[in-house]
Amino acid sequence: MQKTRIFGFLLVLMVIVLAACSSDNKTATKDAKDNDKTSNSEKTDVAATPSGKLVIYTGRDEEMVKKVIAQFNEKYPDIEVEFLTMGAQQILERLRGEKANPQADFWWGGTQSALTVGANEDLLHAWKPSFNDSIDAAYKDADGRWFGEMLLPEVIMINKDLLTKETGPQDWDDLLDPKWKDKILIRGVLASGTMRTIYSSMILRQGADTPEKGYDWLLKLDANTKEYTQDPNALYLKMTRQEGSVSLWNLQDILLKKYTTDYPFDYIYPKSGAPILVDGVAVVNNAKNLENAKLFTEFIFEKGMVTQLANDYYQIPTRSDIDKAAMPEWYKELDLKTFDIDWQLMTEKEAEWMEHWDNNIKGRGKK
Repeated sequence: MQKTRIFGFLLVLMVIVLAACSSDNKTATKDAKDNDKTSNSEKTDVAATPSGKLVIYTGRDEEMVKKVIAQFNEKYPDIEVEFLTMGAQQILERLRGEKANPQADFWWGGTQSALTVGANEDLLHAWKPSFNDSIDAAYKDADGRWFGEMLLPEVIMINKDLLTKETGPQDWDDLLDPKWKDKILIRGVLASGTMRTIYSSMILRQGADTPEKGYDWLLKLDANTKEYTQDPNALYLKMTRQEGSVSLWNLQDILLKKYTTDYPFDYIYPKSGAPILVDGVAVVNNAKNLENAKLFTEFIFEKGMVTQLANDYYQIPTRSDIDKAAMPEWYKELDLKTFDIDWQLMTEKEAEWMEHWDNNIKGRGKK
């Protein structure tokens, strides 16, 4: 009888222990599953947060670049952005040299001609961003390898302490008048996409079928040119010191210096029209940080950013769906008169024309 009671007691005890173990196992399994869910959720959150690096080659104003990058980092704080500033032609040449092992992810600020050459040399990545349909076909690559961000009328720059809009050269041919001899300063041509475009458009303006006429025009301009400066900063300083009173430059940079600095600059819009350069951007082919480069592209084309850059940095946007009411007064009053330019021909001939200018015209006008 006593043995039976002991056996029954042990049996009950075993049932209790087994039940407890089963409960612990279920709890442990549930906890493990919950932990696994939490872990997976954390992994998903981490994966969804853009991070890593972004390397930009840019021809844009350095102050503007820094401010835009700072705003980009407010939105994507885990992306480390580096940038190098240089001329559009220098960027093209650098990308060529790095083609086998790209060091840049994004090209910010390139002429239509330079970007087209880069696309044809397989240096640029083809894709379709969200804003693609809002960009006119004339302002982008048909295969999505580059996109025009803004329009840059090329105009006559003056030192307003020495000249007024009425007393300065009124059109391109006026620059050849002997009265401007040693009054003209030019930013070094070969390294500058802006200057290459201006000079090439002057050849086209004289007649592309006979570039000799354009060469002769540039020779006469060279005769009146006091100096070719090394870079834009040197040009600005020499103009400010009144070493020259006239130059050729893009409207955006002139407005930037006029309204945001103490540089004494103003501009004259040529009566016969101005070559209007498409200044664009591109993602580098085989970029190490491809997705971050795409994120940055989308960021600078957001409507809010486009209107901000127009108001703060005098950019003329290529997007056709921007509310004009949000744009600044100077933009609303702008009359973008231009003359016909065969951009495809310019792209094909620019290198040849500029090589001829460098070897046969530069510095020879005064002889």
